[in-house]
Amino acid sequence: MSFGQAFTVGSTVVQMKQQSAIGKFNQRVAERNAAILEYEAQKIDQQAEFDIARFNQQFRKSVGTVNVALAKSGVVITSGSAERVKESNNLEKEMQNKITRYNADVSMANKMEEARFSRIQGQMARQQARLANISTVAKAGTSLLSMGSFNKPSPQGQFGSTANNSTFSNYS
Repeated sequence: MSFGQAFTVGSTVVQMKQQSAIGKFNQRVAERNAAILEYEAQKIDQQAEFDIARFNQQFRKSVGTVNVALAKSGVVITSGSAERVKESNNLEKEMQNKITRYNADVSMANKMEEARFSRIQGQMARQQARLANISTVAKAGTSLLSMGSFNKPSPQGQFGSTANNSTFSNYS
C-alpha cells in the first residue's frame, strides 16, 4: 500500500467518524428540543387548569356578591328573572371554561406537533450522516481504484507500442 493510499484510507476513516458524530449530535439536539416542546405543552395544560380554577373562584365570588345584593333588595333568588340570570351566568361560565380548555388543547397539539417534527429532523440528520458516510466510502474507493491504475506498469512503453516498429522492437 502506497503512502497516498494509506493517507486516503486514514482520512476516510477520520471523516466518517466526524460525520457520524455530527449526525448523532444533531439528533440529540433535536431530541432535546422535542423534550422541551413536550414540557411546554405540559405547562400549557397546567396553566389552563389554573386559569379555569381561578375563573371559577372569581365566578363564585361574583355570584355570591350578586346573591347578597339581590337578597338585600328583597328579590327572590330562586325564581323569575333572578333564576334566568343565574342560569345565563352558569352557561357563560361553562362556555368560558370550554374556550379556555379548547385554546389550551390547540396550543398543546401545536407543541406536540413541533416536538414530533423536531424528532423527525433529528432522524433525518442521522440519516444524512449515514448517507455522507456512504458517499465518503464511495469516493475513497474510487480514489483508491484510480491510484491503483497509475501504479501498474503499462504494457506499452514510454513512447507507445513498439510491437509493430522494427526499429525499436529490439530495444523493448
